[in-house]
Amino acid sequence: MRPLFIVAALPLFASGCATTLPPDVIVSSDLAASGAEVRPLRYTSPVSGYTHRVPVAPKPWRNQNDAQAPEGDAS
Repeated sequence: MRPLFIVAALPLFASGCATTLPPDVIVSSDLAASGAEVRPLRYTSPVSGYTHRVPVAPKPWRNQNDAQAPEGDAS
């Protein structure tokens, strides 16, 4: 028997012997009786935050890097 087969088969065999127990807390399906406050849903358009932008020419990259560099960084 090849060692690779044993390495692959051992976890499969061990998982077959494992037991699955339900969680200790089971959620109730009676949501109408719960006292939780739920906000009503409102429709919001998926494009409500859209801002029209036009293409612009690129700016020099060195000026942008220098503007974003930390103040104490002396290059």
